Amino acid sequence: MHKVFGTKEDHVYTDREGAYLILVCGDKVGVIRTPKGYFLVGGGIEDGESHIACIERECTEETGYAVTVKGEVCSAETYCFHNEIGFFHPIQTYYVGKMVSKTADPTEKDHEFLWVKYSDIKGKMYWEMQSWALEMIFEKR
Repeated sequence: MHKVFGTKEDHVYTDREGAYLILVCGDKVGVIRTPKGYFLVGGGIEDGESHIACIERECTEETGYAVTVKGEVCSAETYCFHNEIGFFHPIQTYYVGKMVSKTADPTEKDHEFLWVKYSDIKGKMYWEMQSWALEMIFEKR
């Protein structure tokens, strides 16, 4: 399933493809808290990087854990104005998986990994499309 958020206007947008992991443990979801808000674990894909490699790298940087990626859940994109980037078009693909083992200390110092009850985080992600992706997991249970 794929969903588009926002409205594309007559501007030149910066596209940014990303891959994210939805980590679930019972009624909790693993999220990253930053000064900007809550995000799923993951991020932007670097040149030549696969979705899985991106998720593995981002999980190590953000949580210090190795992960396994089990399967794709959905994808979404949005058209918006970003204060630092300008007209922005992030395209995100969401996967489910599990944390395996701690392999390093997180390197992104302003990122804090948290397990949060879905009912407490529902609708509160920085990106509306990430809230929607969580709904795809938790509302179908």
